[in-house]
Amino acid sequence: MNVVGNIESDTAIHVDVLIVGAGISGIGSAYHLQEQCPWARYAILEMKDTFGGTWDTHKYPGVRSDSDLYTFGYRFKPWVGAPIASAGEILKYMGEVIEENGIDEHIRYGHRITSCAYARDTGLWTVTATRLEDGAELTFTCNFLWMCQGYYDHENPYLPPEWQEKGLADFQGDFVHAQEWDPDYDYEGKRILVIGSGATAATVVPAFAEKAAHVTMLQRSPTYFFCSENKNELADRLREIGVDEPTVHRIVRQQIMYDQDQLTRRCQKEPDVVFEELKELVRAFTGKPDFEFEPHFTPKYRVWQQRLAFCPDGDVFRAAVDGNLTVVTDTIERFTETGVTTSSGEEIEADLIVACTGFNLLVMGGIPFTVDGERVDWSDTVTYRGMMFTGVPNMAWVMGYFRASWTLRVDMMGDFVCGMLNHMHGRGVDRVEVQFRPEDREMDILPWIEAENFNPGYLMRGLDAMPRRGDKSEWRHNQDYWREREEIPRISYDAPEFVYSGERSIGTKKKEQAVTA
Repeated sequence: MNVVGNIESDTAIHVDVLIVGAGISGIGSAYHLQEQCPWARYAILEMKDTFGGTWDTHKYPGVRSDSDLYTFGYRFKPWVGAPIASAGEILKYMGEVIEENGIDEHIRYGHRITSCAYARDTGLWTVTATRLEDGAELTFTCNFLWMCQGYYDHENPYLPPEWQEKGLADFQGDFVHAQEWDPDYDYEGKRILVIGSGATAATVVPAFAEKAAHVTMLQRSPTYFFCSENKNELADRLREIGVDEPTVHRIVRQQIMYDQDQLTRRCQKEPDVVFEELKELVRAFTGKPDFEFEPHFTPKYRVWQQRLAFCPDGDVFRAAVDGNLTVVTDTIERFTETGVTTSSGEEIEADLIVACTGFNLLVMGGIPFTVDGERVDWSDTVTYRGMMFTGVPNMAWVMGYFRASWTLRVDMMGDFVCGMLNHMHGRGVDRVEVQFRPEDREMDILPWIEAENFNPGYLMRGLDAMPRRGDKSEWRHNQDYWREREEIPRISYDAPEFVYSGERSIGTKKKEQAVTA
């Protein structure tokens, strides 16, 4: 029998905890599990042949974080570079975490999970996977399943379905979705049409503008941008006076989180004032006090109702001012052999069209789940704080923040899940489920999130497939890190919403009660 780390390898492999995904969530969760639950044997199953998740999948020019690395980085690993980092720098950082903590011996790359089945009579998850290198079918069993696979489809990016009817096949140039970009593609000297205006477009446009003959960004509606220098003055000053890196990381992280909290609240209370401040930053970085924002840079929605795209050193706007970028706000009437015709009749010619149209939401990686032989329909479940789900025992799902760095919740959930595992280990129980308390039985069951709260296209398109939320704070993912960092550490594992071992659970309301988005 072969041994991989502390995991026995055979036709069936058993561990205490199975982590799905070796991206930013899976690696962070593995670290916390090692540190806080040293008794637990674990493995990580990763479909790709390397770690990194999103940061390995996305290979388009200029790919970078749109969150600062002082808060996107883990709390336990100081970040020492510029706040906005390239994918390569983030992968290097993650690689150091893996190597420094011996996590690599627990990762099984190239394993595509084909099913997850829980049986209450055994208290075990049975996970089947195909090993991609040889097609072998493997079976893993575990007591607890920690889903860290993200929330979108890495293999099938989103393209508006009406594009086929509008003649996409007629275009004779090169066409690619940004998610499927080939890093060996040479775009120097080409006329490039970027369709979209979100964080991906904001990344590729300035990178393309450096070598392309010209770049046109065609957007259906504008996006808000936050322009700033790619440096942190507080971090630089603390280093200058000799403060050690862990302290720099802790202080700067706290300062950024405070500033983000204030900005989020102001976006809700005085969005027009915030927009004027965002405009002033654009004017400062372009050196154009008369920079025109209508119609191409005035969004229709409130600031932070969709993700606020970070724009280091105002690079998107500087490309426009320098004449390397043309912005067109319109819709596509038809694709042509040489480009597109917009609804207003404008002809945009291009050698290369790059779709930055987002992705498809994929709940739990699209993996089929069953509990006691019954298929799990996630839209029939109700979420407990965006982490656990009614009717699904011994499982947690990492879903990060939209308005704050994703990894803040990775660290927070690491504490929560490890605390629960230690609680179960100490009590000698093998199963935990979440249930409605008596006071929850008549609460309204609603969609995952309110459209007026956060409404990017990928979430609205996939909302019906998402778990439901209740109208009480315990039964929703509230997207408020600053509230959750106070509430979640105070959760009692003996609270009535947790049922251990064979205790009877109270049923949840049916899907039909959910209010449509």
